[in-house]
Amino acid sequence: MSDTQTLIENRPPSVAGLFLERVSATPDAEAYRYPVPAASGEGPDDWKSLSWGQAAERVFRIAAGLIELGVEPEQRVALASSTRLEWILADLGIMCAGAATTTVYPQTNAEESAYILSDSGSRVLIAEDAEQLAKAVEKRAELPELTHVVVIDGDGVESGDWILTLAELESRGAARLEKDAELIKERVGAITKDQLATLIYTSGTTGRPKGVRLPHDNWSYMAKAIAATGLVGRDDVQYLWLPLAHVFGKVLTSGQIEVGHVTAVDGRVDKIIENLPVVQPTYMAAVPRIFEKVYNGVAAKARAGGGAKYKIFQWAAEVAREYAKVTQDNFRRTGTASAPFALRTKHGVADKLVYAKIREAFGGNLRACISGSAALAPDIGYFFSGAGIHILEGYGLTESSAASFVNPGEAYRTGTVGKPLPGTEVRIADDGEILLRGPGIMEGYHKLPEKTAEVLEPDGWFHTGDIGELSPDGYLRITDRKKDLIKTSGGKYIAPAEVEGQFKAVCPYVSNILVHGADRNFCTALIALDEPSILQWAGENGLEGKSYEEVVAAPATVELIDGYVRQLNAGLQRWQTIKKFRLLPRDLDVEHGELTPSLKLKRPVVEREYKHLIEEMYEGAREA
Repeated sequence: MSDTQTLIENRPPSVAGLFLERVSATPDAEAYRYPVPAASGEGPDDWKSLSWGQAAERVFRIAAGLIELGVEPEQRVALASSTRLEWILADLGIMCAGAATTTVYPQTNAEESAYILSDSGSRVLIAEDAEQLAKAVEKRAELPELTHVVVIDGDGVESGDWILTLAELESRGAARLEKDAELIKERVGAITKDQLATLIYTSGTTGRPKGVRLPHDNWSYMAKAIAATGLVGRDDVQYLWLPLAHVFGKVLTSGQIEVGHVTAVDGRVDKIIENLPVVQPTYMAAVPRIFEKVYNGVAAKARAGGGAKYKIFQWAAEVAREYAKVTQDNFRRTGTASAPFALRTKHGVADKLVYAKIREAFGGNLRACISGSAALAPDIGYFFSGAGIHILEGYGLTESSAASFVNPGEAYRTGTVGKPLPGTEVRIADDGEILLRGPGIMEGYHKLPEKTAEVLEPDGWFHTGDIGELSPDGYLRITDRKKDLIKTSGGKYIAPAEVEGQFKAVCPYVSNILVHGADRNFCTALIALDEPSILQWAGENGLEGKSYEEVVAAPATVELIDGYVRQLNAGLQRWQTIKKFRLLPRDLDVEHGELTPSLKLKRPVVEREYKHLIEEMYEGAREA
C-alpha cells in the first residue's frame, strides 16, 4: 500500500475528530486571521490572529451551547451568514456537537430561506445579523421545528426565548462545560463516518434547490485527499473569500484542518484588492469571473494609459500566452518547463514591464490559484500562467463534496481540470457523460429517493451531467453540461459554454454572455458588459457622463462589441458563429436570480427575462 493510500484510508471517522487531532498537534500555531475595523473607524482594517487552541475554545463553547439548546446528533442547525471567521467556528461547533450544518446563502430571500429551513428540519438557525434574523421572523409561523435563532452580530437585537446572540450561546456553553468538561470529546467520539455532517442545498439553475446529504466521511476523505496532492503545506497562507455556503468554499476549510496552514478569511468581495497586499497569501481559490475581472481591469488600465502603453500590454499578453503554452508542452514531454532563449528574453522584458506589477497586486507571494465552479477561458488561464500566477483548474460538484479533480503542481495543463484526487474513480459514458465514484460522493438528496436514483447507481457511480474527455494520461477536459448542449434546426450540436468562454477571452469588456440557438437556424447572443471597463472606455470615446444603460445603447458601443464578435466568429465553425447579438441594459446578477451564488448562468431565467430580445433577433430570419 502506498503512502498516499495509507493516508486516505487511515482517516478518522469525522471532520470533528480531525479538528481535535489538529488542535492537539499544534495548539499554539496560527490558524486564522480575520479583519477588525480600525479603532478610529477610519483607515484600513486591523488583522487579528487566532491559534488552533484559541479557535477550539470558541468552537467547544458553541458546541456545548447548542447541546444546551437541546440539539441532538444529526439534527440540523442552519447557518445563514457571509464568509467570516464566525461562520467557520459555528460550522465546527455544529459538527462537534454531533449535529449537521444546513448552509443558507445570505442573499437568499425569505421565502426560499424558509423552504430550506423547513425541508431540512433545522432546529436552530445561526443568523449573521438583523437582516438575516428578519427573514426567520417573517416566516416563523411556517417553521414550527425552528426552536431558536442565534445572531452573530447582536447589536440592536433584542434577546428572548426564541432569539439569543452568539455571545450568549457561548456563555451558556461555557457554563455547561464547567459542569461537564468531557462533553465535547464524548460527542465527537460517538460520531460515525456515515453520520450527516452537512446539508447543502444546490442553488440550481432551475426549480427548487435539492438538499445534498454529505456525511462526515466525505469531508474527512476530502481533507486527507487534499493533503495527499501536495499542493499546500504547513507554511502556506490561504486567502479565503469564497461563499462558505457553497461546497467550493466549504471544502477549503476541511483541507486546512488536515494540513494545518493559516487561513485569512474575509468574504467582502469589494475588499479583495485591498486585502491581498496586506495578507500576502501564497494561494487562493476563486471562480473564473474573478480572473476575468482582473484581466479586464488590467487591460482597461493599460488602454487608459495611451496607445503605446496598451500596445505594450497586448504584446506582453501574447508573450505570456506563448510562454505558458511552450513551457507546459515542454514539461509534458520532458519534465522540464523550458523555453527557447529568444522567448525567455522577451518574457523577461515583459515581466519587468507588466507581469511583476500584476503579481504585486496579488500580494507578491502567490504561488498558485485554484479555479473552479465554472470553466475558465484558456486564453485567460494562459495569460496568468505566463505572468507567473499559476491557475490550477479543478472540478467537482456539490454532490461530490466539491473536489474530484485538480491540476497537479508543476504538471498542470491549462484548459483541463487535471487528474482525479487520490481515491476517486472516473469513467466516461458512451454519450460522453462524466461518471464519478469514491469516498467524496454524496449519500443522496434529502428526502428525494427518486431524484437520488436518477443520478446515483446502486454500485456507487454518480452521473455528473457534465460532458468531458479524458487524455491518455488521465487529464480531464470538460466540454459542456449535458443538458446545456443545444441542437440547431440544421441538426448541429453546439456547446454554448465553449463559445461563451472564447468570447470572454477575446473581448475585454464582457461580463456575461449567453449563446442561444436551440432549434434555431443560427446562433445569437445576449451580452452584458463589465460596467467599470465600459464606462472607462465611454469616457475616452465621447460618451463621458452617460449612464451604463445609455452607453450600451450607443451605436459606438454596439460597433465596438460587434468587432469582437467578428473576431470570435473568425475562429469558430460556421454553425457556431454568432449572427446577431444584443447588449443588455444591465449586468446579470444574483439578486435578480440570473446567476447562482457561485456566479453560474441560469440560462432558463435569462432566456425567459429577455425573450423579447431573442425573438427580435430571429424576426424574419429565413437562413443562417
